[in-house]
Amino acid sequence: MQILYLAIISLSLLLFHNTNTFILVQALTSPSDIAALRAFKASIKPSSIAPWSCLASWNFTTDPCSIPRRTSFICGLTCTADSKTINQITLDPAGYSGTLTPLISQLTQLTTLDLSDNNFFGSIPSSISSLSNLQTLTLRSNFFSASIPPSITTLKSLQSLDLSHNSLSGYLPNSMNSLAKLRRLDLSFNNLTGSIPKLPPNLLELAIKANSLSGPLQKQNFQGMNQLEVVELSDNALTGTVESWFFSLPSLQQVNLANNTFTATQISGPRPAPSSGNLVALDLGFNRIQGYAPANLASFPVLSFLSLRYNVLRGAIPVEYGQMKSIRRLFLDGNFLLGKPPVGLVAGGTEVTGSLGDNCLKECPRSSQLCSPAQKPISVCKRAYSGRPTPIPVVG
Repeated sequence: MQILYLAIISLSLLLFHNTNTFILVQALTSPSDIAALRAFKASIKPSSIAPWSCLASWNFTTDPCSIPRRTSFICGLTCTADSKTINQITLDPAGYSGTLTPLISQLTQLTTLDLSDNNFFGSIPSSISSLSNLQTLTLRSNFFSASIPPSITTLKSLQSLDLSHNSLSGYLPNSMNSLAKLRRLDLSFNNLTGSIPKLPPNLLELAIKANSLSGPLQKQNFQGMNQLEVVELSDNALTGTVESWFFSLPSLQQVNLANNTFTATQISGPRPAPSSGNLVALDLGFNRIQGYAPANLASFPVLSFLSLRYNVLRGAIPVEYGQMKSIRRLFLDGNFLLGKPPVGLVAGGTEVTGSLGDNCLKECPRSSQLCSPAQKPISVCKRAYSGRPTPIPVVG
């Protein structure tokens, strides 16, 4: 009886006076998750783990999911409600240097993996496809290289994918459109090549700027993208015509296609489709677009930023540009536009900023900020028009 009494007293002390130990005993993290965490930390150079960083507190003499975490595992991860599995790894930007271990695939309940703003290098392991619950994958601003593993397209729960600011190369996976829940895709500032494949249908934001993508924008690859709001494809080598179907994507708000090699743009009909009335900003600057400046762009009711600078546009500036009530910044500089600028752009009191300079305009008042820098020399303009100030017909 005395032994039983002592056992009851000991259990009571464990329950009521040693809460931390109770939780530790009752809520052990799964062994496979602990093994994966050990491998994750082991793949990072110890010299890059600062004493004050999250990873420095990953001390495996205690349980990762124990609560409260006063001295060990104080940051960098979170656990599920039952404190048995890891569901988030979000590292601090502490300059960690190392590779991403393939054993990360053992963390099967992971919903968030964020290693951004560190110095990880090497390839993204194909085993990442085992993270079937992953919703957010952020590897931004590291030194990951090689190609994007095709297996990444099997992550059916993925909602946000950010691999920007790395050294990834090769083609985009052909089955990107299988990521049906993906809302945000950012692959900017890498070394990706090839054409744009068929894209996930429910994207809100698409950013693949500052790569080496080539080829035209193809309608079938944007099919059904009725929620697409932001398109950032600048600083690539895209070619061909920006066709009218693109401007008819119903939710477009911001489009940046600058610094490519587009040669033409088409906007069909006397006015854009009513569904395209959300466009706020359009940048087509630094391409090779020929013909007239598209007058129909003035029909977008909330367009406030428009850049067609440094293309090969000829003819007069559309009168409609001077009647745009929403426009606030307009850049048409670096073309071969001629004639007088619309009064609505250069009249006193206008709120429009930007530039109409470096063209072939006449009577652009010096008092207008838009008329800076100076126009091209007359000799250059004559050569551009073969001695005849006659506009060249536009394509589309």
